[in-house]
Amino acid sequence: MLLSIPLAWLQLIHQRVRFVVTLIGIAFVVALLFMQLGFQDALFNSAVRVHQRLRGDLFLVSAQYKSLTAQQFFPRSRLYQTLALPQVKAVSPLLMQFGKLKNIETGQKYSIFVFGISVSEPPFRALDAAQLDALKFPNKALFDRHSRAEFGPITARFEQAQSVQVEISSFNEIVQAHRYEIAGLFGLGTSFGIDGSLMVNDSAFLHTFPGTQAEEVSIGVIELQPGARAERVQAILSANLPDDVQILTREAFIALEKSYWSLRTPVGFTFRLMVTIGFIVGVGVAYQVLYTNISNHLLEYATLKAIGFRNRYLLNTVFQQAMILAILGFIPGLFIAVGVYDRARTATNLPILMTLDKSVTVLVSVIVMCTASGLFAIQKLRSADPADIF
Repeated sequence: MLLSIPLAWLQLIHQRVRFVVTLIGIAFVVALLFMQLGFQDALFNSAVRVHQRLRGDLFLVSAQYKSLTAQQFFPRSRLYQTLALPQVKAVSPLLMQFGKLKNIETGQKYSIFVFGISVSEPPFRALDAAQLDALKFPNKALFDRHSRAEFGPITARFEQAQSVQVEISSFNEIVQAHRYEIAGLFGLGTSFGIDGSLMVNDSAFLHTFPGTQAEEVSIGVIELQPGARAERVQAILSANLPDDVQILTREAFIALEKSYWSLRTPVGFTFRLMVTIGFIVGVGVAYQVLYTNISNHLLEYATLKAIGFRNRYLLNTVFQQAMILAILGFIPGLFIAVGVYDRARTATNLPILMTLDKSVTVLVSVIVMCTASGLFAIQKLRSADPADIF
């Protein structure tokens, strides 16, 4: 067995140019897998940023709820009906709507996601007292510092203590735009459906979007008393509230959002398809190399059989070559992916991050890919006959 490792290596580097080209091909496949998994994770992680920052234990949404950006509403009275349960400590309504923000330099309008919150019972965790005090005024707003650049240098000017005025309008152009002064910044981030966010109080929200009814709520945030079990309260509320709403734990709320983006949107299907295609391409690249290598050394393999080496030894040699290709191709592919991740994260503000789990997943995938290629390639090795050396 010890002698088979140098044999596998020597056969691979016998033609150095082909070996280097092969490693480049596998490294490209590795980088492709990393990119697809990276953007897929960014899709899911960015889609649930709001869910993770809400302060409640349970969440009330419409029975027709599909995703955060689909904007389904339910009656506000449903949220207050939950207060009849002694385990419920507080409730907070959250309003959401897409609007248009005019770039403060060019005047071009871009889609922005606007949150309307209750200042007395804020639904988000990270808002401090100064921000909440500012939102008490109808002409004040908070801007997401991680919004994309098309809205203009709002964050930069605010951080330089300059007065920043923005115009927000609904998609109904008949309604006049409303002017807000940026009174603070918060950090939420973008997603595949949201390029930037703004936060105002609920009264200002209804004034900006007159098509939204005061008795309608997008998400109800339910905070429980200390010691109350979320699953138990969820069951009680589900049994007592009408069927036009559903009550979700945080985990279920996040899972529902991820499921929507994964199964019900073209982008989720595209990412899964590209990962599959990348894997198939990698199998093809590795198979071609291993098959060609076996074909070029078929007489040598026949000679080894003739002098007493068993098929098991020869098969181990092929699988060791597959492992060498997988590991040596993974290393440059990893470095390429890290560089691309950094560029993509800077350009899109999406959470495209290299993680240990992702690295292990790709490494295992590449090993399986090359091993599968070896399984196909050894069919040629089985035809090696000692009689071929004569």
